[in-house]
Amino acid sequence: MNLALLFEEDFVAPDRVRIRGRRLDHLKTVLKADKGHRIPVGKVNGLMGHGEILSLTATDAELQVTLDQPPPPALPLTLILAMPRPKMFRRVLQTCASLGVKDLWLINSYKVEKSFWQTPWLSEDNLRDNLTLGLEQSKDTMMPRVHTRKLFKPFVEDELPALLTGKRALVAHPGMAAPCPSHLKTPAALCIGPEGGFTDYEVQKLEEAGCQSVHLGPRILRVETAVPVLISRLFDACL
Repeated sequence: MNLALLFEEDFVAPDRVRIRGRRLDHLKTVLKADKGHRIPVGKVNGLMGHGEILSLTATDAELQVTLDQPPPPALPLTLILAMPRPKMFRRVLQTCASLGVKDLWLINSYKVEKSFWQTPWLSEDNLRDNLTLGLEQSKDTMMPRVHTRKLFKPFVEDELPALLTGKRALVAHPGMAAPCPSHLKTPAALCIGPEGGFTDYEVQKLEEAGCQSVHLGPRILRVETAVPVLISRLFDACL
């Protein structure tokens, strides 16, 4: 936790917060903080700054906060991701938040098992918790937006073309002729398939919507690896 992310319910006054649970445990066991110590803080979807510990008990910590710094700029990327396996979904969420992705679309694909959509990690509370961990890691406050679309064809035909407007649109898929571009200076949209990749039909539909198919080389990567590698390649800010 390189920054304690603060939510509206944490505030007991405009410049005071009371934190409990995981963040309190981190103060005590990792930071070894005590009364008078300052720690980096930020208000969700707001400014960052520091918090001075006024009191620290077994149940909570009260901090006086000064919020006067903007968060880092958002990544100009719309990430369209086939729903990952639940066992890696949490890590993917945290990685996306850490890298500055603010617009994440989770979509269906032929190789996405129906059970993936039943994972409890898709609940609002679990999404917030994992995105929070990613933001705290990278010292950011702007909460990503997560959209879910369980029908591939209606999404690609009815919604995707509008999402791609004004963006460099790419679909990463092994075996394509064009290599993935790098050092982009303009907004982009990136589609990443499930384990095993998109089907040929799905790649065709994504191309018809306006995406260019690209590859990362001869190696086949897991989704949790492909996400940071592709984002780092596209944008210098993530290197």
